[in-house]
Amino acid sequence: MTGGNKTPSNTGLSGVIRSSFLSCDELIEGVLQYDPDVDKSQLRLAYEYAREKHGLQKRKSGEPYYAHPVNVAKILIELRLDSTSIITALLHDTVEDTDASLKELSELFGTQISELVDGVTKLTKLEVKSIRSRQGENLQKFILAITKDIRVLLVKLADRLHNMRTLHFFTDTKKQERIARETLDIYAPLARRIGMQKICSELEDLSFQFLDPQAFITTTKRLSLVRDHNTRAVAQLSENLTKVILDSGYNAVIYGREKRAYSIWNKLQRKNITFDEVADVYAFRIIVDSVEDCYAVLGLVHTSWRCVPDRFRDFISVPKPNHYQSLHTTVIGRGNIRVELQIRTSNMHRIAEQGVAAHWRYKQGEYVFDEAIGGNPLDLLKPLLEIIEFGGDPDDFLEHTRLEMFQDQVFTFTPNGKLIALPEGASAIDFAYAVHTDIGDECVGVRINGRERHLRTQLQNGDSVEIIRGGRKEPPQDWESTVVTGRARSAIRRLIRKSELKEFRKFGKRLVDRILVSNQLDGKVNIAEAAKRLEAKSVTNLYVKLGRGLLTGSEFLDAVFPGRSRDETKSVYKRELITDETADFFVGGEGLSRGVSLHISKCCSPIPGDRIIALPKRGQGFAVHVVDCEVAIDQMEAGIDPISLSWTAHAKKEGASVGRILATVVHRSGSLAEIANAVGVSKGNIMDVKTLSRGQDFFDMLFDIEVLDAKHLWNILAAIRACACVDSAERVKGQDLE
Repeated sequence: MTGGNKTPSNTGLSGVIRSSFLSCDELIEGVLQYDPDVDKSQLRLAYEYAREKHGLQKRKSGEPYYAHPVNVAKILIELRLDSTSIITALLHDTVEDTDASLKELSELFGTQISELVDGVTKLTKLEVKSIRSRQGENLQKFILAITKDIRVLLVKLADRLHNMRTLHFFTDTKKQERIARETLDIYAPLARRIGMQKICSELEDLSFQFLDPQAFITTTKRLSLVRDHNTRAVAQLSENLTKVILDSGYNAVIYGREKRAYSIWNKLQRKNITFDEVADVYAFRIIVDSVEDCYAVLGLVHTSWRCVPDRFRDFISVPKPNHYQSLHTTVIGRGNIRVELQIRTSNMHRIAEQGVAAHWRYKQGEYVFDEAIGGNPLDLLKPLLEIIEFGGDPDDFLEHTRLEMFQDQVFTFTPNGKLIALPEGASAIDFAYAVHTDIGDECVGVRINGRERHLRTQLQNGDSVEIIRGGRKEPPQDWESTVVTGRARSAIRRLIRKSELKEFRKFGKRLVDRILVSNQLDGKVNIAEAAKRLEAKSVTNLYVKLGRGLLTGSEFLDAVFPGRSRDETKSVYKRELITDETADFFVGGEGLSRGVSLHISKCCSPIPGDRIIALPKRGQGFAVHVVDCEVAIDQMEAGIDPISLSWTAHAKKEGASVGRILATVVHRSGSLAEIANAVGVSKGNIMDVKTLSRGQDFFDMLFDIEVLDAKHLWNILAAIRACACVDSAERVKGQDLE
């Protein structure tokens, strides 16, 4: 079947493949070349079964439908996969598209093959659309399905590759774009994840043609122009390279490869560079006999040509997580052309091209998967499984998974020398969670290369990282924004959810206790009965609902005393201005936590020392306002009762707050520096500065300043007012600027 823009390489089949799709004899002959003991009768039975079941069905190309499963099998034969995978490929569409049943397949071909076909069929039915909606949930099921047997994914990738090669036969452009987007977002990254770079690259290029045909044409044309311009210089470098290596007595195979269109375009987008700045448009692969020869040839190259220092990577000493190994260096050839060299052994080369597919080999009369080459391939998908394990929103899972699959990586080490590969931009917190979930949950500090550093420090290649544990089980609220790995983010969100439930439960229980005491009902009420009336699953669930603001105190009292008169009970809430002595609850320290059950309102930005109240924020707990906040007053006038609050003595130690100052500043040189100096001397920290209005003589400027409490803010305000360049200054709240 011709079905596509590219035809796969026939390397290793000795000319067996001649037609557009294999005949049964050709298919068997192809498998025999690497598995001489294969069960030929089973292969023939599967081939004829697929042809018979698909019958008169046609592809969009007009060819018989069974040509598709045969071509999928052909791709897997080129990867030298086991006969079980080949038979699964031949049968993979029979259950979905014909009257064949899994029971029949099990009887004819065995349970293992019927289960693999079932797995591939389920993946097809999931339709992992890459346009959000159900995508995240379906991708979770997708990952779980392929991790039962990696061959399910290998067959599916071959199936998708052949479908992409024949996608141009579709006339529906929207369907073409949907399939191409799905391929680029899901299948290509998964192929890269398990090391199948050759399939990944082709899937990316084929998708690129349909998703952005103009960019594909432009990039391809530019590549052609560069090729024409540099042909002589590249050929000269190739000739010299071959001569230097062979004359030194090393047995080597040297061939060139040109960077693919999508790879170049993607690099231009990611790094915001021009085409001329792409350093690895050209590359030579140097295949040698041994690891020792790899390093020896590297030395020859570096003594014969100038190398680009920051372009050297040793993936032999530190392999990529998908088991890729090679030495990478970039040299400068004639005409100042940069050419990348990849030096590896033949076994490394096969793994680099075929990934986990390279693990199948003929051993002791049997064609089996050899884990000795690179371990269990399912380990490559372990980070994706761990994201599922921590649960969370399906869209979050999708975001984390795509991040895990797409980003470049940095290679770091534990103090014991264990390699931890992380996405580029990962912090020490990501590292802690990559080592073990408990270590991430309890980390309080880090030593990087022997020096204590901040946990938010981004890690670099080669860093030795030691995590300091402190037993804490509640991560700071800003941790989630500082991590990049899905595993870390999911684990942090799980901890935050757990912490929130604990806080809401505590808040709700205190609220119930206060209501009962205020109404002299303590010990006289069956709270479990009230929970049932309010359709809460338990008393604990009732507390959580009250703490979240999903239930009000009045609704709770109605459940305690159905049909009660409002005059018969006393509200726990107070409308009068409160003092610290009359507060119902306390913020900070042993009290309630900011950012969990209590949220500081932006409309008035309360800080420790302000007189405060709380108003319910449905589903999120309660919002903290200063007592004279206009927004709070409007809500209270609308009938929403406040809860009286006060700060604990330790509240200001839990983290700085932000106070806002509006200053009218004289328009002259050095004014801003004078104000900044005054704030700094007063031990404040300017977080943000905005100019609200500009006049010929004065500017109105808004300063957000990090402070400990209200007293600290007033000290800073006095220091600002003392500046000669300041005409006036005052503390403002959100509504004061509206």
